[in-house]
Amino acid sequence: MMLVSIDSIPGKDFEPLGMVKGTIVQSKNFGRDFMAALKTLVGGEITGYTEMLNEARQIATKRMVDEATALGADAVVGVRYGSSAVMQNAAEVVAYGTAVKFKN
Repeated sequence: MMLVSIDSIPGKDFEPLGMVKGTIVQSKNFGRDFMAALKTLVGGEITGYTEMLNEARQIATKRMVDEATALGADAVVGVRYGSSAVMQNAAEVVAYGTAVKFKN
């Protein structure tokens, strides 16, 4: 499955099949949240949250690809990611794009 953030693929003609998305709401455990809170006192990257968001993006991407595969897509164009806090210490990550089928 080809995933691109651009809206076209050079040299490829395709038919759009529809929008596809994958989403996840994820949080860290109490121990990681506690350590992250301590890290805010001294500054710097909070690696526990970076890892959590990277994992969430991977899961959201897989769910988007699974949805595109179910439609018979060859690729997803215009791939974008979004995130938001849905409650304290929990974030939603969404991956979305347009599933397309290549023309012969």
